[in-house]
Amino acid sequence: MPSDRSNGESRPDDSLSSEGFELQELEEELCRLGGVLAVRVVGDRNGRPVEVHVLSDQSKPAKQTVRDVRAVAQTVFGLEIDHRIVSVAQFDSGEANDSATAPVPRNESRVRVASVRFDTAAVRAKAQVVLADGDREHTGYAEGSVASVARPHLVATAALEALRQMDRAADAIHLAAADFTRIGKNRIALVTVIYVEPPLELPVSGSAVVRRDRDDAVARALLDATNRRMSRLEPGNAAH
Repeated sequence: MPSDRSNGESRPDDSLSSEGFELQELEEELCRLGGVLAVRVVGDRNGRPVEVHVLSDQSKPAKQTVRDVRAVAQTVFGLEIDHRIVSVAQFDSGEANDSATAPVPRNESRVRVASVRFDTAAVRAKAQVVLADGDREHTGYAEGSVASVARPHLVATAALEALRQMDRAADAIHLAAADFTRIGKNRIALVTVIYVEPPLELPVSGSAVVRRDRDDAVARALLDATNRRMSRLEPGNAAH
């Protein structure tokens, strides 16, 4: 561990702010690991990690996740983390298998984000989102400003365009907003859409935890905002 964290000297003015901020950065970096859903790092008064709690899926063994956590902490932040302070909780895949046997409304839990690409050229940008439904894939595109504030909206627009190719019911959906926020220690992608069912306009929001990629989270948030509502619409019932 770097000497400026281990010498025990008290730095009341900056130890809490700078070290606390570093722990927050560590959490965000660990959330990028494959299979990791959420991370909480607890530090002592000097900002040194004393507990690392990881929530993950079952895509790899818990011991491998612990090794990955230690590797990221060491290579990116120069922090030597004892494996004994890292705890990993994994979702039981059996629960998912049980739910898969129940009747599933059309579109729900089926459409997924296959890939997201974001290209820039000078002051223009182009987003490409590929959605998959079983063996079908549809690609949506959106072009606009390269400004960072416009990026989430472009990705969500591309995802919605791909969804419209899959189901005409998506023609009734208007994209209102796409952005990021922080809830606790996690960064969340938020998407708000408007379902137009004349004479009604129904606002619905969707969210997704940022794991490895922000653009991917935006596309997943768009699906979260649309899947359940669309499952109750008949094909071709989009507003005209």
